[in-house]
Amino acid sequence: MTWALVIGAGPAGLMAADQMATAGLRVVVCDAKASPARKFLMAGKSGLNLTKAEPFARFAAAYAEAEGWLAPMLAAFGPDDVANWARGLGQEVFTGSSGRVFPVAMKASPLVRAWLARLAGLGVDLRVRWRWTGFDPASGARGFVFDTPAGRQVLAPDLTVLALGGASWARLGSDAAWVPFLAERGVQMAPWQPANMGFAADWSAQMARHFGSPVKGCLLTAGSARSRGEFVVSARGVEGGGIYTVSRALRDGAPLVLDLLPDMTAPKVAEKLAGGIRHGRDSLTNRLRKGLGLDPVKIALLREVAHPLPSDPVMLAALIKSLAVPLSGPRPLDEAISVAGGITRAAVDDRLALRALPHIHTAGEMLDWEAPTGGYLLTACLATGRWAGRAAAGVDPTG
Repeated sequence: MTWALVIGAGPAGLMAADQMATAGLRVVVCDAKASPARKFLMAGKSGLNLTKAEPFARFAAAYAEAEGWLAPMLAAFGPDDVANWARGLGQEVFTGSSGRVFPVAMKASPLVRAWLARLAGLGVDLRVRWRWTGFDPASGARGFVFDTPAGRQVLAPDLTVLALGGASWARLGSDAAWVPFLAERGVQMAPWQPANMGFAADWSAQMARHFGSPVKGCLLTAGSARSRGEFVVSARGVEGGGIYTVSRALRDGAPLVLDLLPDMTAPKVAEKLAGGIRHGRDSLTNRLRKGLGLDPVKIALLREVAHPLPSDPVMLAALIKSLAVPLSGPRPLDEAISVAGGITRAAVDDRLALRALPHIHTAGEMLDWEAPTGGYLLTACLATGRWAGRAAAGVDPTG
């Protein structure tokens, strides 16, 4: 019987294994960690966002320059397919007001348990604490060397899918240790960059009492990117969904500009500020807090960026509507939710097989694509894993 090796037991790797086992192959999955799907499980702790329910054209456009590459894979396994896949594993889903799709359980663990049970029923052999350490010199790129609890082991499968993740969250398994193994075999790589990450800020001491405070009801702008999402002020800078939405533009050099009152025009803000002066509420803090409804963290951000604050209502209104927050760069790569970079599009064929090593297929965050949070990341990992697994097994990946 033809047998297949999958290295990496995250969503992409497990999906590839699922497809190959369904096609009748004997499948072995190896993972360096003590248990599978660690990053997937961690992401699910705060509510597992499986995908996004929206028109396909809009969904595919979220992948920016990778849209053309990923579109066939997403068309074969898109948002509706992800939802139905979860239901097939006994996990009912619901769609939130933003279009984000979640399992009713709001956790990854029941889904992972059900999936692992399905894979075991298909005969998939899962081996944990099996770390890939390179190719076997005696058998070339057909032999894979592993460091295992029983010592050095070499596997020589008929075909292989690599789904080893990117370069963030090394403690959960995505450490990019695989890069030199493929690079020395001629596989082209794009440099890693953090994606969906926080940014550092050199706060003054006055900001310390606001660390951990959420900033709500703002419009965040960075170049052409805009977000109405919430973010958090921390000792390290700024982070959270609102920041992640504009993080690519920030990483590429655009300044972060906040509109602290996006539902109020600048003239109206100035009018309210001037009204506070006319009615004797001459405390600037009172005018900001009572007159405009700004909470302490927003007032602190104002004072941090422009101290002393102008007393002129028009000038102060302009600051409130367009507050440029100085940042000192993205947080380190390993802290990012996801990454850009990895195996380039040119390095793989339409089946996601490596051109330099055609017997090896790849999937997931090893590949050079980038997507925002909100269900896009997981959907693309599942879709590329499915595509690679089916193609490796000789099954039409579009089916």
